[in-house]
Amino acid sequence: MEATTAIVLDKWHPKADNTCRVSLRVTFQRERRYYKTKYTLTEIDFNKAMGEKPRGEYKDLQLQLLKYEEKAREVIDKIPFFTWEAFEKKYLQNRGATDTVSLAYDDKIKLLTEAGRIGYAVNFECAQGSLNRFNPNLKFADITPELLEKYERSMLELGNSKTTISMYLRTLRTLFNDAIHAGDIVPELYPFRKNERDVKKYQIPEARNIKKALKMSEIAKIFNYKAKAGSYREMAKDYWIFIYLSNGINVKDLCRLRFENISGKVLTYTRAKTSRQKTAKQIQVILRPESLAIIKKWGNKKKDNKTFVFPVLTGKETPEKERQLVQQLTRVINDNMRKIAEELEINQSTTSYAARHSFATILKRSGANNTLISELLGHSNLKTTQSYLDSFEKDYLEEQTNALTDFSSLK
Repeated sequence: MEATTAIVLDKWHPKADNTCRVSLRVTFQRERRYYKTKYTLTEIDFNKAMGEKPRGEYKDLQLQLLKYEEKAREVIDKIPFFTWEAFEKKYLQNRGATDTVSLAYDDKIKLLTEAGRIGYAVNFECAQGSLNRFNPNLKFADITPELLEKYERSMLELGNSKTTISMYLRTLRTLFNDAIHAGDIVPELYPFRKNERDVKKYQIPEARNIKKALKMSEIAKIFNYKAKAGSYREMAKDYWIFIYLSNGINVKDLCRLRFENISGKVLTYTRAKTSRQKTAKQIQVILRPESLAIIKKWGNKKKDNKTFVFPVLTGKETPEKERQLVQQLTRVINDNMRKIAEELEINQSTTSYAARHSFATILKRSGANNTLISELLGHSNLKTTQSYLDSFEKDYLEEQTNALTDFSSLK
């Protein structure tokens, strides 16, 4: 009995947008097995594409879908005696190697958007656009360490930073890992360096942002700054102070706080960034009198434990709308804090992120160890915390080495 093949629509597992995965179905001795393609379509679009005389884009789509079946038929014809093991060994090997990278980005962006991970999806969209400009027909099989080096040089010549290159190529590395995990490509095609022994592989740049924390004297100036009552500057200053005093909480987490997160003077929350991780840690903050006063001044009136602490979100927003509102508040804080810094003659960055970094650095200066700081920041590993503290350690080292030529005490 010969194995048969067909391109079918998996209508039993529809996605949130009513599209379904297009699959290759192989049947042998009444047993059916399904192999996913990269395509998801509505039933109407699938029927148009697989009709007798498709037109335009549907004709092109049919040709792409039939390639999956053609490859399966080629494998089946070359197997003397059909077995599932023999078929899958040949069919699944590198089946994704000739898929375009842009198509893989489309799938990933769609999954992230459906999961509400809008910020992460935007990162993938930016990376996709960059790689498409570099090579619009780039396939997984084309990506070698040499090509990645060429891409990096091209990006640098265009004026992009190593931080941007790193961000874009980490998304590409994620797609490679996904494809290998799914069995679409073999591990041997992996072009990225995993360890120091992989000298022939490509190393993603690890450019670090130079993070400069504010000095205690500069933070004191911000605390003592008198803004016009009810003004955006007053609000920005108070939110900045709340962030600084609350373990450097980021703006998204601040916006998501509800009164159920507060018990007496203790604020407990989980970072949105790590909430999907099985090992996500809860962060505890001791609310100082200044923080409680800020909640009283700018916060919502508590109706129940589900009430948001601050009047930014309602809980009815789509993920896209939530991101817009968080970004809007971030801009208000950063723009007004920049103006305050100019007035106070503070030359360092005073963004909401600077408040987070200042929190970590001031703790380090007070003698706290990295493990404690990592826990308070909600970092998943000490390596991330160390990147926060590197600039402090360089500044501290400079201060200490200045003593080598400090001869003032001899006078």
